[in-house]
Amino acid sequence: MYIETGRMVIRDFTMADLNDMHDIFGDDETMQNCEPAYTIEKTADFLQKFCIEKRGAVAAVHKDTNKVIGYILFKEYDEEVYEIGWIYNKDYWKQGYAFESCKAVMDYAFNSMNIHKIFAEAIDGIKSVGLMKKLGMKLEGIQRSQTKDNFGNWADLYLYGILAEDRQ
Repeated sequence: MYIETGRMVIRDFTMADLNDMHDIFGDDETMQNCEPAYTIEKTADFLQKFCIEKRGAVAAVHKDTNKVIGYILFKEYDEEVYEIGWIYNKDYWKQGYAFESCKAVMDYAFNSMNIHKIFAEAIDGIKSVGLMKKLGMKLEGIQRSQTKDNFGNWADLYLYGILAEDRQ
């Protein structure tokens, strides 16, 4: 995948992205609603096995700096149904980068890949749910106390989705 937006390039990952990925996955605050922060070894293993070999995610690269500032999960869940998710470097939060790049991936998926549905899930009912709504996704359900957060507390899991026909 290769997509350009006004400020971003969305492309496949390479091992040269390791340090930028670890800036994201190795940070406790960034990973608060995902899982505990990664070691550099775990980041390298995840980058190689999931992002590169399985092609389970794409890199969101800032055009001006050529730095990977975001990880976008984008993988086929079922025939013509894809899961999307995102984790961004906290230095770039609240600047519209996640919306810009995730919208570009979704537009590409619906317009060029002719997929049927994209869905996302999150335990963060504020920032992540806000982005899902901004991306045009609709609430499909809330699984109450479905999973535990990084502090061992039970958390709700918010499920959102968008169909190709919703975009017309």
